[in-house]
Amino acid sequence: MTPQSDEDEVWRQIVASFNDTAERDSADQPWPDSENLPAEPSRRVVKRSDEELLAEDEYGDGDAPGGDGQEDRENREDPDDEGHYVPPPPPPLPKTDATTKIAWLGLFGGPAYLLLSAALDWSLPGWVLFTAVAAFIGGFVALVVRMGDGPPSDSGWDDGAVV
Repeated sequence: MTPQSDEDEVWRQIVASFNDTAERDSADQPWPDSENLPAEPSRRVVKRSDEELLAEDEYGDGDAPGGDGQEDRENREDPDDEGHYVPPPPPPLPKTDATTKIAWLGLFGGPAYLLLSAALDWSLPGWVLFTAVAAFIGGFVALVVRMGDGPPSDSGWDDGAVV
């Protein structure tokens, strides 16, 4: 036999046993038997909250007093939604002064006006073009200058990790 025919025979064996499951002895596993997954996944059991149990004990089938209980059943959360994180509402945006508002208006208003006039095919006099470009540049420069280069005054004594 030639080495090529031996190699072909090995490949035929590999292809023939492709869909076969490997039977492993538990001694060959690098992990303990307790970590093996069961053949069928276990069902998830959701425990009802204490508040729901108390409400059901007080009102029988969960109906609120003085009503037919329809609203209470509609307002109950779906058990599939349990465990989802609902973030708190974000804090309000900081108040800005008039100079910052004008700078943002110039930064976005100048190019927006130029794009609008180009899209609608308006012919603009030279001084309007100059004003729009100057508003963009002036707004950018004003925001950069007002940005500051130090930490905020209310940041405290610890200004982060220092390597």
